Amino acid sequence: MSARRHTKFVREGSYAAEVDVELIEEDNGWSPYLSLDDARKLDDVREALRRGDLEAASRLARVFSLTPVRR
Repeated sequence: MSARRHTKFVREGSYAAEVDVELIEEDNGWSPYLSLDDARKLDDVREALRRGDLEAASRLARVFSLTPVRR
């Protein structure tokens, strides 16, 4: 079993977040996968962004505000 760092992106409304997680790699058909803690971290960031709680999301990830580009 080995693990490697990876950045997952979460988008909710006009916000996006970069969440650092570890992908676990094994010699089976389910590889690579997230640990339960990292899966919960992604869910927590997504829920915080939905609520508009940028402070909570910022504790777990790098948060960005999305601005549409118009022509």
